[in-house]
Amino acid sequence: MNQTSRRGLMLGAAGLAALAAARRPALAQAPAGPHTLAPLPYPANANEAAIDALTMEIHHGRHHAAYVNNLNAALREHSALAQMPLDDLLMRLSQVPDTVRTAIRNNGGGHANHAMFWEIMGGQGGEPSGELKAAIDRDLGGMEKFRADFNAAGMRVFGSGWVFVAVTPAGGLSIVTRPNQDTPLMEGGRVLMGNDVWEHAYYLRYQNRRADYLAAWWNVLNWERIAARYEAARNGTLRI
Repeated sequence: MNQTSRRGLMLGAAGLAALAAARRPALAQAPAGPHTLAPLPYPANANEAAIDALTMEIHHGRHHAAYVNNLNAALREHSALAQMPLDDLLMRLSQVPDTVRTAIRNNGGGHANHAMFWEIMGGQGGEPSGELKAAIDRDLGGMEKFRADFNAAGMRVFGSGWVFVAVTPAGGLSIVTRPNQDTPLMEGGRVLMGNDVWEHAYYLRYQNRRADYLAAWWNVLNWERIAARYEAARNGTLRI
């Protein structure tokens, strides 16, 4: 092989490597602060039955990372707030100075919501058992009605937001929705589980077909983790 051909091959390989690197989602770097972005608890392709790997990588590595970044930035000059656990901070938004309240609401809520979201996925779907199933039967009319009502609530969210199952300390369940990155934590509640219906959560695969995304999402739930959250809520140890 002559020198010109070898050089061309090397340049071509370098160009392909650069193109591949450019297509991967870059991880947003959060400034030093009390809050950190935990890695996904499973490979990015673990939820392919509902969510493609690239969406997972972008959603976690860009969107969630940005919430952590911006939350730390908002707390930088507020040491007392920075020392508070995230759930306590969100429950006390009315006590947060006006200058950073919106930033903490949006980015603290985004951090809490997404941390919960990653935790409850990575499973094989199916149905819960034991006390959680009994609570769903009692409060939400059984799994079939629960799924239908939850999906319908998700469809009613106008624009961007979340559909949640809120849980009381006594184990009572209810379906609630919140706009943007709001969470029941902001009213002193607790979240058992929830689905993100911002378009960035599903647009690469589903485009504007939110109903298809909502229906498929049940296939990747990890009911063991959700049941553990239910038990923690009843024990008073569930945080975000």
